[in-house]
Amino acid sequence: MKRKTLFTVAAVLWGIPGIIVTAKGFSAYREQSPDDIWWLLMITAAVLASFFLMFRRIVARYCQRIDSLPDKVKTWHAFPVRGWILIVFMMGLGITLKHIPYIPSAFTASFYSGLGPMLIVAAVRFLAHPHAAHERPTI
Repeated sequence: MKRKTLFTVAAVLWGIPGIIVTAKGFSAYREQSPDDIWWLLMITAAVLASFFLMFRRIVARYCQRIDSLPDKVKTWHAFPVRGWILIVFMMGLGITLKHIPYIPSAFTASFYSGLGPMLIVAAVRFLAHPHAAHERPTI
C-alpha cells in the first residue's frame, strides 16, 4: 500500500466511528429536557476541548510516523501497536457502553456529542496532511 493511502486508512478508521458516535450523541440530545440543555452543552464543550487537545497530538504523531515509512508498506503499519490497542480499546468501550442499560442519555448526549466531532476533525486532519495528497518528491 502506498504511503499516501495510509492517511486515507487512518481517516476512515477515525472518521466512520466519529460519524456514528456523533449521530448517537445528537440523537440523545433530542431526548433531553430543555431545562438540562445548557449544562449538557457546557459538558459537551469541555469534552470537545479535551479530545481536541488529545487527538491533535495523536494525529500529529501518527502523521509523522506515516511520513517516515517507506513508500510501500502494509496497512497495519499506519499506526504503532499502541495505536491499534487504543482503537480496539475505544471500540470495545463504545460497544460496552451501548449495552449497559443504566447509562443515562444525558451522558450519551454530552460525551458522544463531544467525542464524535473530534474524531471527525482528526479524520479531516489525516486527509489534509500535506503528504496525504501528494507523494514526496524523489531526489
